[in-house]
Amino acid sequence: MYAIVNISGKQFKAEKGSKLSVPKQELEEGKKLVLEDVLMLHDGKSIQFGNPKVAGAKVTATVLEHGRERKILVYKKKRRKGYARKNGHRQWFTNIEVQNIQVSKAKAKPAAKSKKSEPKEAKKEK
Repeated sequence: MYAIVNISGKQFKAEKGSKLSVPKQELEEGKKLVLEDVLMLHDGKSIQFGNPKVAGAKVTATVLEHGRERKILVYKKKRRKGYARKNGHRQWFTNIEVQNIQVSKAKAKPAAKSKKSEPKEAKKEK
């Protein structure tokens, strides 16, 4: 079973026991993270797509650690103008481990009552 989950505007494939590196979450290490923004769910037999979310589905994960990515260099230059700027950037991330994928049956909405079609009155001819 796996789920496609939206975390901070990015989509990740979450399977039980998998470890993911996601954008930084404001939780302490060891805390539980509940993700209710499930976009797709595959249970081995059928696939459920949300509109936009799958109703009654949630993913539980544990925060393992926080850290920063490797440094990337951003270099700006304009030729013949004497302008050159060099800058570095390290993005924050959080490593999480998926513990469980839960699906609860959502209550089905009752079908809308359809109006019985009434026979139209025959037009009176004059």
